[in-house]
Amino acid sequence: MIKLYGTPPTRALRVIWLLNELGLEYQMLPVDILRGETRQPDFLALNPAGKVPVLVDGDLVITESSAIQLYLADKYSQAGFIPETVEDRAKMYRWIFFLATEIEQPLWRIARHTFLYPEEKQLPQDVDLARQECLEMLAVLEQHMKTHEFMVAGRLSVADFNAAYTLDWANEEEMLGDMPRLTEYLKAMYSRPAAPPSISGVLAAQESQD
Repeated sequence: MIKLYGTPPTRALRVIWLLNELGLEYQMLPVDILRGETRQPDFLALNPAGKVPVLVDGDLVITESSAIQLYLADKYSQAGFIPETVEDRAKMYRWIFFLATEIEQPLWRIARHTFLYPEEKQLPQDVDLARQECLEMLAVLEQHMKTHEFMVAGRLSVADFNAAYTLDWANEEEMLGDMPRLTEYLKAMYSRPAAPPSISGVLAAQESQD
């Protein structure tokens, strides 16, 4: 059985979404980042970078959430989440890389400098810069989605499942207030029956258990 190491609301949610959409059985193996479990020898043997998620499929070990998404969609290509033409696949890759480098990275910087780093290492000025950079790139995506129902090729692809999680993260940082199309798109994606819980949904569930 497929094994997935990670704990929502991390990027493991991206992988959970694809697994759900594909109807695959898998074993979820929680990993607590804040307790240092990603730095333990057993986990580092799977991913020397010490990060989640990690997917284990037989003898294959894959890290990086976007790469895992692409692997699953490619292996189970009958679902149609990989565009058929090389041109449309190029567009899909373009938006996945755009999301990872231009939107997710500033969001990650904000997280680091607000609660992940020790207080003495936090740089409030970098939070402001990261927020500005993220909003500028979200505006680029807003313009694109004004003329598209889905990210590429007029149908669902890995780019959409990737984007939905990233945009949910941006929404948690209250960045979508002036972006009605992205807000509408995000709502539509999370209304899908196979959608995982949103970040806020996961956090609310965790608080209720504490």
